[in-house]
Amino acid sequence: GNRIFNTLMQFMRDQYWIRGYTEVQTPNVFDFALWETSGHAANYRENMFAFPVEGRDFGLKPMNCPSHCLIFASRNRSYRELPLRFADFGVLHRNELSGTLSGLTRVRRFQQDDAHIFCEPSQVADEVLAYLQFLKHVYAIFGFDFELELSTRPEKYLGEIAQWDLAERELADALERFTGKKCGEDNGWNLNPEDGAFYGPKIDIKLFDALRRRHQCATVQLDFQLPIRFNLTYVPKKSGSAAEAASPPEAAAAAAVDAMAIEGEADASAEAPAAATAAAATRPVIIHRAIFGSFERFLGIVTEHYAGKWPFWLSPRQVIIVPVSEKFAEYAGTVREKLHAAKFFVDVDWSDRKLNKKIREAQLAQYNFIAVVGESEAANGTVNVRTRENEVTGEKALDEFIAELGTLKNEFK
Repeated sequence: GNRIFNTLMQFMRDQYWIRGYTEVQTPNVFDFALWETSGHAANYRENMFAFPVEGRDFGLKPMNCPSHCLIFASRNRSYRELPLRFADFGVLHRNELSGTLSGLTRVRRFQQDDAHIFCEPSQVADEVLAYLQFLKHVYAIFGFDFELELSTRPEKYLGEIAQWDLAERELADALERFTGKKCGEDNGWNLNPEDGAFYGPKIDIKLFDALRRRHQCATVQLDFQLPIRFNLTYVPKKSGSAAEAASPPEAAAAAAVDAMAIEGEADASAEAPAAATAAAATRPVIIHRAIFGSFERFLGIVTEHYAGKWPFWLSPRQVIIVPVSEKFAEYAGTVREKLHAAKFFVDVDWSDRKLNKKIREAQLAQYNFIAVVGESEAANGTVNVRTRENEVTGEKALDEFIAELGTLKNEFK
């Protein structure tokens, strides 16, 4: 199981590198002052593990977003840095009720492919579109279909209606560009009214496994409230602005002035959109996003999806070497060392059972490839290969076999 878990994480880590994410690592334990700032202390405390430390309340983090806000706020930021994409595989803990726990799909300790994108309001649609394309690429590798829903402003919400309307239009635009369809059209996307998060609208993604069961794993959500709560600002591209012309300390002060103007937007007239937009330009929007969601939950889903027949690149049992007899154990060890050096999961059946029985047990154990070695293979530096489906490809050079395995791994097959 840990082999699969690590392979999934490395896969996502490689994808992050390609797509411009910065991986960060944040503490597991925070002073509750952080959760008071973020709003989790008031709205989520019963789902957190809390404990006293030297007379103060601390808690295990249930999510990464507040700590990512601290990283963003650790120094002055410029529009040139945006979008800024923080990815975090940190351990999370949630105090779920015992009756809601279920195998790998609902646990109290888990890890996510969690990331937060800090961007300008004008970048939201492009970033959401890039996320949806990222998600499509990933789910296609696993053979998952999925459906999309735009969840809009709930009855209880934070922020201004005009801000919500703009955000919902941005998400709808991204969905139309991604699917090429209008809302409600076949093979397009649908509306899920009043089911957004209290801090912003979201796109819900439900995947279908091999049995056509729906699973909620991925999500992308807009958040206007955490930037306000953590007073997050950046120096905008604004010709002749006080912030852009100022020295760094003065720029921070100018940004703070703009930030106060942002918090006063609720009192501003709807007839002054240009002024509101100018003020809001210094406040980033946060995009919460995940594709696997919880690694544990995703692992449970793909385990059933593949029914134990893992594709080679993800398989925890990629190759087993079966020597014909003890006489060829040394060569079997040599083959194992070369496959291990090439970073494949490889085992050797050292038992003295009959060859056919060893091959059959390896197939039942779902090894992708069984490499039989005997007198001919030891003499020629080859292996005799067959699959778990008992397709015999015959004798081939060890280096050729390793190259073929590398191709399967690189092509996610």
